[in-house]
Amino acid sequence: METSVDFTEAPTTSGASSVIAPVITHVAEVTLTHEASAPSSPGILQERSGSISCSKKKGRSIECEKESVSGAVSQRACVYCGARVVLNPITDAYHIVHGPIGCASYTWDIRGSLTSDSEIYRNSFSTDLRETDIVFGGAEKLTKAIDELVEKAAPKLIFVYATCIVGVIGDDVEAVCRMAEHKHGGGLRVIPVKAPGFSGTKTQGYKLACDAIMELLLPHREQPQQFGINILGDYNLAGEMWIIKGYLEDLGIPVLSTITGDASHDKLIRAPGALLNIVQCAGSSSYLANRMEEEFGIPHIKVSFFGVEDTSASILRVAEALGDPDIFARARAFVVRRSAEARPFIEQYRPKLAGKRAAIFVGGGFKAISLIRQFNELGIKTVVVGTQTGKQDEYELIGELVDADTVILDDANPAELEQFMLEKQADILVGGVKERPLAYKLGVAFCDHNHERKHPLAGFEGIESFIREINLSINSPVWQFVRGDRG
Repeated sequence: METSVDFTEAPTTSGASSVIAPVITHVAEVTLTHEASAPSSPGILQERSGSISCSKKKGRSIECEKESVSGAVSQRACVYCGARVVLNPITDAYHIVHGPIGCASYTWDIRGSLTSDSEIYRNSFSTDLRETDIVFGGAEKLTKAIDELVEKAAPKLIFVYATCIVGVIGDDVEAVCRMAEHKHGGGLRVIPVKAPGFSGTKTQGYKLACDAIMELLLPHREQPQQFGINILGDYNLAGEMWIIKGYLEDLGIPVLSTITGDASHDKLIRAPGALLNIVQCAGSSSYLANRMEEEFGIPHIKVSFFGVEDTSASILRVAEALGDPDIFARARAFVVRRSAEARPFIEQYRPKLAGKRAAIFVGGGFKAISLIRQFNELGIKTVVVGTQTGKQDEYELIGELVDADTVILDDANPAELEQFMLEKQADILVGGVKERPLAYKLGVAFCDHNHERKHPLAGFEGIESFIREINLSINSPVWQFVRGDRG
């Protein structure tokens, strides 16, 4: 039975409401309408009109979770990219990219995932398929690559990614992986990830990665349940997993497994024994949470640790879900204390930021929702908001949180972002590395909230990092020289 509860709902435990009422808003269900509301503009492809909402309508709907429109130069990444995003932070896993060498370039160097153990995940291994392999097949080359890796490194866990060209020529990657496990024994797991980029969207890659994790976990399903949780969907960018794990363990909540930030083979296989899963990135890990609930009976809740509001609510919800009154009392005290400590810092910067206008374009809807709330705390109006992989219910909530004239986009392209940031006179764009040059070209400040950043933005520590970066960027004197008529 599905037991997921969205993190926007307030805990119902007696005595909690007085603590969290100022920071939690319960959003009622809305009834969808399907009225197109995108503007008629030469800069917008007609096929994209359903994925852009520009006028407030009760329950305004938006087309999402579809393949990108051809010719739109979408920001969305490929299936292989989605799979690699989820699996790459497993610190002692070996990643063999079965395909041309170019695909192997998607490695640790574009992610800020940190490790407390092995650093082997910072390497990619590739079969480097050439023309002859494409004609005659690359299965033999893959077999030799696995053999060589086992001989030199004695790994416990290998992921084998079938990329675009392998999807075309039809190498039986599953069979090669099965034979490798049988041949080398010793508990070696060689898990195929069939992720040709053309076969869907980045979201499909998330699902394939989650299936690969389940293949690793299923043989360990009989371990006894113990008091503790798993954290799903946090990739320890700039050490954020350590911050959240530290909060929970200080409250008396053991963390059995982290999936996949700072994870390892031995830590991952402990996951089936947990009492609860908490899901930080719903886009990449909700599917895994559902599968773990079906296979292992582990319930899950969705959380977000960005901003005072969501961090406070999430800590309380985790404590409530575990059903221990002592832990819940400690969580309440912790939230009250840390929220009070954060308030003077927020108020110090609020006069410098109030009245500014923000544009958001991030990967998932959960992050966009938390960012809108953070901007609201600072008096900043969100005028443009979009995601690469947002879902319908997330866009509904976004529509309720923003003003009537806010532009909402799914799978936006650079031309659309440029048009709407200029139209809405955005002062800052929060996005990823691909959006940085666009913002600077337009004379708009920028905040990196993606995988490349080197400082944490989650938890109460992250609140201060985020506000400092927003202030430094948005109030930089350089903008008076590059914005021209905008001032």
